[in-house]
Amino acid sequence: MASFVRISFCRLAGRGGTILSVNSNVGFVRSITSKTTRAAEKRPPKPAPWNYHEKSYTLLNYLFDKTSARFDDNSMVLVVEGPIAAGKTKVAKQLAAELDMLYLPEANLGMNYINNYGYDLRKLDPILPEMTRSFDVPDFLRNPKHKLTARFQIQQLITRLSQYVDALAHVFSTGQGVVLDRCVYSDFVFAEAMYNQGYLSKKAYKKYYEFRDNPMIELLRPHLIIYLDVPVPKVIENVKKRGISFEKGSPVINQQYLSVMEKHYMQSYLKEMSKHSELLVYDWSEEGDVEIVVEDIERINFNYDYQDQHLKDWDFRNEEDYAVLRHKYADQKYLIMNLTNIPCWDVPELLVEAEDADFYFRTINEAPGMKYENGYNTDLGDDGILFKSRVPHRNTLPPRERQLK
Repeated sequence: MASFVRISFCRLAGRGGTILSVNSNVGFVRSITSKTTRAAEKRPPKPAPWNYHEKSYTLLNYLFDKTSARFDDNSMVLVVEGPIAAGKTKVAKQLAAELDMLYLPEANLGMNYINNYGYDLRKLDPILPEMTRSFDVPDFLRNPKHKLTARFQIQQLITRLSQYVDALAHVFSTGQGVVLDRCVYSDFVFAEAMYNQGYLSKKAYKKYYEFRDNPMIELLRPHLIIYLDVPVPKVIENVKKRGISFEKGSPVINQQYLSVMEKHYMQSYLKEMSKHSELLVYDWSEEGDVEIVVEDIERINFNYDYQDQHLKDWDFRNEEDYAVLRHKYADQKYLIMNLTNIPCWDVPELLVEAEDADFYFRTINEAPGMKYENGYNTDLGDDGILFKSRVPHRNTLPPRERQLK
């Protein structure tokens, strides 16, 4: 008899421990399995991963390429969450390696600022109008009351959204699971902390939620959230230890800012997401053992439960359900991203003068690698353009980690 495992929503006191409440529920247990476990099993071969970066998934493809044929017990979305300097990146990388999943680093604006030819558009800042210049995490931590702070936070949200759509496209197109370092669903904890500290105006704060709420209905929530719980004093200690230049002496990283983040993580984000996703919470004050996390993951039953609606987002009844979602995330990403085209005329710090915007776009379009579509810039080495008949059909964010200096 199989047992149904539910991870309770709570703050745990023990190091690297979990609280499990077990409900008897007979049935097939769908569990994530580690690479070691999978290697010991004989599994039938699956179709090769679909190259969703280059090829569209059309109706004709649907007739001969069934999406569910690539799905197995590890075709899931996992998210590692936690406060600043909790050790999320290390845990996420180790989990991805052990579970044979794709690791996606924390979404950051460097994914947008550096183009596909390696040119960093931030180099153009000195000649651009102030309201069109780059503004990233280091800038915010040094000067949180800058007029670009509101735009920065909304751009962070949009970048996380873009990455999450990519994660869903990857799962549906290849069958491989994905491990993310933070995700779009938790981005609001930063906005709440910024608003609490007066870094966002009331109008900008309300506008942020318009940007956030509009596209979320199009997404599927993650199967599992792993939260690394680190108390605020320990977070501040960890920040000092790692010695990143833009974090040192930052007016942002303080007891109040981090406490507001912790409050919204615990009382809002985890509480709400636990209604839909499985949840593992660990006391990570002292670095725990990832092997224990893997063992806990393998014990979870990821079947949809009709009684409490867990994992309902991923309850597909037929092949058409898989195909429709695969097409949406892999080929129609632009439609989801277009839901963030929200007028901001009523928020001064989000407005750019028409002349400044015109100068910005003309300047950007003359930068190396920006003049023509990817693959058509002969001055940067692209060749064979006379024989090319199409351009890349989707904009996939590169898995570029944030530069820590």
